[in-house]
Amino acid sequence: MTLQRVVIVGASHAGIQLAASLRQEGWTGEIIVIGDESALPYQRPPLSKAYLAVKSTLDELAIRSAEFYTKQGIQLLDATVEAIDRSAGHLLLSTGDALPYDKLALCTGARPRRLPTPGADLPGVHYLRTAADVDLIREAAVAARRAVIVGGGYIGLETASSLRALGLEVTVLEATNRVLERVTAPEVSAFFDRIHRSEGVDIRTSALVEALSGDGQVREVVLAGGESIPADLVIVGIGVEPNTELDAAAGLVVDDGVLIDSHARTSDPDIVAAGDCTCQEMARYGRRIRLESVPSAGEQAKVAAATVCGKPKEIAALPWFWSDQYDLKLQIAGLNTGYDEVVLSGDPARDRDFTCFYLRAGVLIAADCINRPRDFMFSKRTITQQLPIDRAELVLAGSA
Repeated sequence: MTLQRVVIVGASHAGIQLAASLRQEGWTGEIIVIGDESALPYQRPPLSKAYLAVKSTLDELAIRSAEFYTKQGIQLLDATVEAIDRSAGHLLLSTGDALPYDKLALCTGARPRRLPTPGADLPGVHYLRTAADVDLIREAAVAARRAVIVGGGYIGLETASSLRALGLEVTVLEATNRVLERVTAPEVSAFFDRIHRSEGVDIRTSALVEALSGDGQVREVVLAGGESIPADLVIVGIGVEPNTELDAAAGLVVDDGVLIDSHARTSDPDIVAAGDCTCQEMARYGRRIRLESVPSAGEQAKVAAATVCGKPKEIAALPWFWSDQYDLKLQIAGLNTGYDEVVLSGDPARDRDFTCFYLRAGVLIAADCINRPRDFMFSKRTITQQLPIDRAELVLAGSA
């Protein structure tokens, strides 16, 4: 009997977890992971943190050792997939070869959203998604003095922290009224604004970028009001877009990500998907959501592997996230969409540790925990219970 083959497109956190989980679930056939980088698959969250700040090497960020892939019989293939032929059950590679599959897993991740302004293609303008991107930024930072970061989200603020560690003057430009406006309460935004300013970062909110200018190299960022901000280096961090072109061209259902069910199956029963490229219906929140989260990618990958092996499991874990900036570790439990009340434990205007609890109709739905790991663990447990909670219990959670 011929052994079956699983092909995983994307050497990401999700892709490597899926490959490992396939073996754990008892898959004895071939496993091929296709990635478009020659390095061993590596962790991406540290890129804007320790790797950019030259506090870790790419080898240290490897998700698994080379020996792991050999021992588990997992083949890593450096190639690009040009098309999926579902009827023939094969992938068309950039080499011109057709690679057959019995089961297919899509873990293609996401790419940075491009800045749609004149001059955005000038040398010196960078995006941060891969190790190669960070290598270019680190090289440019050696000769640079002034860096401008477009975007005051997590990537932008993490990058600001790392560039300050390298000694650069840093300006952060955020188009909305406050940093992290889309994902946190005003109290949390004000806290990170205060911290970054105290570290020497110039934060500009309601700052709309009209153009980038320079003669063969970016030299300044021009705002809508006419102000020009000098820059030797510009980094754009305005969100990401899922890589779903292959999926859509193959006729899979795509809606801000390839659509998967609770078993990580796409609209094709022979194709599963996991990671930043996916969108799923989440009963807990009553809507479709695309999660940009390593823990969620890992959970989806484990379920996808079980599905491929014919074992019924469902995606059920609570979403959680984290961010490292300076000496601060922000841990986020749940999604705060639709909150109607905030309860604070600690003083964000004074302290460097506090928790912002988000409630809806008296029920805890999410929490931002800064340097408070006990609050984070408490929040994860409490959110899953979905029961009304005593606000006094929340205020005292960190000291319990």
